[in-house]
Amino acid sequence: MRPIVVSNVRLLVLLAVAAGISHGASANDIMKSTQPPGGAACAAPGEQSACGLPSQVIIDMSKARVQHTDDEWRALLAPEQFRVARKQGTEAAFRNAYWDNHEDGVYFSVCSNTPLFDSRDKFDSGTGWPSFTRAIEPKFIDTQSDTSFGMKRTEVNCSVDGAHLGHVFDDGPGPTGLRYCINSASLRFMPRKEYEAWVKKRDGAGTAQ
Repeated sequence: MRPIVVSNVRLLVLLAVAAGISHGASANDIMKSTQPPGGAACAAPGEQSACGLPSQVIIDMSKARVQHTDDEWRALLAPEQFRVARKQGTEAAFRNAYWDNHEDGVYFSVCSNTPLFDSRDKFDSGTGWPSFTRAIEPKFIDTQSDTSFGMKRTEVNCSVDGAHLGHVFDDGPGPTGLRYCINSASLRFMPRKEYEAWVKKRDGAGTAQ
């Protein structure tokens, strides 16, 4: 599996588009306002690596760059997307959109234009949820310790819009050894050619500014 290399210009463009920043915001402002993820306190060897439980972590939504009220999110999202992405729920294993998706492309946050995971980093974990070895760009991901239900887990959120994505564990394959166990309801899939056109369009617009 091969990592995605993102140029500095392209990264700034993606950050700007994902966050919905107005044309008045500078690239430096965008970079300063995007917080890097905290350290992942992954499940220790032998601990149950369960994705199928909701999180009870309270997220500080004031840090999100894309914000809406609950009523606005309900209007923008399907009920299951709202329950999972905005209320930190969990969808059913093996009965979700992307656990067995083998198409080539990129998975975005369902709550914003934020590319999160690449199909090249997706693997079959046997859990019934989409699983990835890494995120496309660490700055788009936040992690928080989740000790609900008597378990030690690390919750994963989209740093741009605050969406609950799932959890990350340290029982994944190489080269990272990580398993990002992500809810399909928190994602939307874009085929590779569409994604490349999406990046090119925004990269060109960013370069012209």
